[in-house]
Amino acid sequence: MSTPAEPVPYRMDELPPAQMRQRVEGFRETMRRRRSVRAFSDRPLPEGVVEAAIEAAAQAPSGANRQPWTFCLIRDPALKKQIRDAAEAEERRFYGGRAPQRWLDDLEPLGTDANKPFLEQAPALIVVFAQRHGTAGEQHYYVQESVGIAAGMLIAALTVAGLATLTHTPAPMRFLGEILGRPDHERAMLLIPVGYPAADCTVPAITRKPLDEVLLRYDAAP
Repeated sequence: MSTPAEPVPYRMDELPPAQMRQRVEGFRETMRRRRSVRAFSDRPLPEGVVEAAIEAAAQAPSGANRQPWTFCLIRDPALKKQIRDAAEAEERRFYGGRAPQRWLDDLEPLGTDANKPFLEQAPALIVVFAQRHGTAGEQHYYVQESVGIAAGMLIAALTVAGLATLTHTPAPMRFLGEILGRPDHERAMLLIPVGYPAADCTVPAITRKPLDEVLLRYDAAP
């Protein structure tokens, strides 16, 4: 039986309501401007920024506090090229017959295809791995949910820092574990290029659902 965790005092810095609203509205506007970028500058990243964002992501809640994630940060050009070559091979199979036509039709307005130059253009790649169990076989719980929360926190942290990202999910992604030498109990979930947008970067004109389409209120009766 595990030893119970010792309780420690917990305090939050309570903010005045006006400051709370100012902060959350500022964060909301930052996230509204976030877009998936597929054209990156080769401009180097400030020292320590990406590492701080990863450390922030690693504070995410997780099932039984197992923290079932591994973040691989890749800056080596040779490794980035190897990842691009393997990803494009999978993407050619995806666009060449693996994906159903309806999926391809839905992707067409976004202008995506099997070519992924951003995997070499971006100064850094982050691969997020989910650990099915621990290194000694320890049970992990709610792995998908836990790693998904951490990945969302990572993207938010990088966005707040003023960096562009893309959530790239070539399928299957087994090649990432092979290239990076990860153990069999880890499975790649996301491949995230990180950097500054290229000077000529464009993104598709899209809209988001308004709040009244995604929020259902269950307030007490007056």
